[in-house]
Amino acid sequence: MLDANLTQQLKTYLANLREPVELVASLGDDEKSQATRELLEEIAALHDMVSASFDGTDERKPSFVIRRASDAEKWVRFAGLPMGHEFTSLVLALLWAGGHPPKVDADLLEQVRGLEGNFHFEMYFSLSCHNCPDVVQALTLMALENPRVTATLIEGGTYKDEVEQRDVMAVPATFLNGEPFYNGKMELAEILAKVDTGADAKAAEKLAAKDPFEVLIIGGGPAGAASGIYTARKGFRTGIAAERFGGQLHDTLGIENLPGTAYTEGPKLAGQLESQVGENEIDLMNLAKAVKLVPAKEEGGLHTVELGNGASLKARSLILATGARWRNLGVPGEAEYRNKGVAYCPHCDGPLFKGKRIAVIGGGNSGVEAAIDLAKIVGHVTLIEYDDKLRADEVLQKKLRSMSNVEIVTSGQTTEITGKDGKVDGLVVKDRKSGEERRIDLEGVFVQIGLVPNTEWLEGSGLELTKFGEIVTDEEGRTNLPGIFGAGDVTDVPYKQIVVAMGEGSKAGLSAFDYLIRTEPAEDIAQAA
Repeated sequence: MLDANLTQQLKTYLANLREPVELVASLGDDEKSQATRELLEEIAALHDMVSASFDGTDERKPSFVIRRASDAEKWVRFAGLPMGHEFTSLVLALLWAGGHPPKVDADLLEQVRGLEGNFHFEMYFSLSCHNCPDVVQALTLMALENPRVTATLIEGGTYKDEVEQRDVMAVPATFLNGEPFYNGKMELAEILAKVDTGADAKAAEKLAAKDPFEVLIIGGGPAGAASGIYTARKGFRTGIAAERFGGQLHDTLGIENLPGTAYTEGPKLAGQLESQVGENEIDLMNLAKAVKLVPAKEEGGLHTVELGNGASLKARSLILATGARWRNLGVPGEAEYRNKGVAYCPHCDGPLFKGKRIAVIGGGNSGVEAAIDLAKIVGHVTLIEYDDKLRADEVLQKKLRSMSNVEIVTSGQTTEITGKDGKVDGLVVKDRKSGEERRIDLEGVFVQIGLVPNTEWLEGSGLELTKFGEIVTDEEGRTNLPGIFGAGDVTDVPYKQIVVAMGEGSKAGLSAFDYLIRTEPAEDIAQAA
């Protein structure tokens, strides 16, 4: 199962075990059960503190439990092989079960251990899903730290019938105590916020106690991270408040146009940015959603940002880098069938549509790339573009047109997504030239039609926005309000690209530095200092 490279990597990691680990498998007579047996035997052979047995009685076959030999009440179960993107999750499960301390905030770890009640999680993942490992690893940690939490992590390709029965059409899909809990990526803190009723109040109390920042950045994508690195290196007390650090990077797989880096992946780059932020003594406040901006009453005064949990943060200067999100089609059926055939992440959810007919809405780079990737998995792809021609790079168009199971529809306006028995069963597209409508039978719709800036929370603040909701900035990243700057996809700067966002964030950071050294603090701030 493991090639020479993975075998050596795993052997190196297992050297960190402090306590014996047991692998207990429940197997059938099928090919995947045999592969599971082979994998566990290979793992056990790498370290004398790991043992494998095959006398499990769980109804899911193949599956296996990982647990500490001295504490059988804490365990995590993998149903199916955790390879691909989940190999790291398997390694971490082995290390944590073996007593190696997790690299997790101490407060979060204590919160996990203090959870009361019984929490039985079941979570479905696909091996190509780059958003799934965070959920898998968070649930694994919870299960291995608290005996009242169990986690069964299910590879959808192995349990297709179960996926169909539970109407799982998007991953990661998490169930709690038999009921749907959440569809999509969640980090440990987010899960705890949903299951621990006192989590928001605790977080708000902690945030409210913070002193005013010299620079406060709202948003933790490439622009926000770059801004923070620049201002922190200038010696200013810097904070980053982010709803999800990394932003859209977590939804981006292959990145091949970042100068100096031939290839990387979004989640990996997000992790590298978070590490660099940590090295620069920046106060990173994750899961902090801004809901209102109250600008300073006078130049040099303190701006206030109110958060969704009730806390407020203050700063002499602000850099707004809240990014953008996928644009919705806004047609009947889209909201009703979201995660029931309507999807936005082809890499995550594509494998669930293997052999089926699907549509991709959008003929830009994102849409064409999605159609190319999906055509390798699904039975047939219909690409629908509103314009009279595709807008993707020519090299992508050429690749798409070479694929035999792809139909391209231009001048097509999707007017409705239809469904039956709670699932997508087709869509209606209107020819914008002739006015004729056509129904297409299919089982999935992937929406890839661009971005919407995250600026709703700025309404009524006095900050100037474009008619599209973007923050208006000048050539130095300044907004119309003194001491407030904008950077990245949330602004009116053209070309929504990672490298552009990084540059704009760096520029905004330098502009904030220039503002702070040239602007005297308001009298009340100066007296408090």
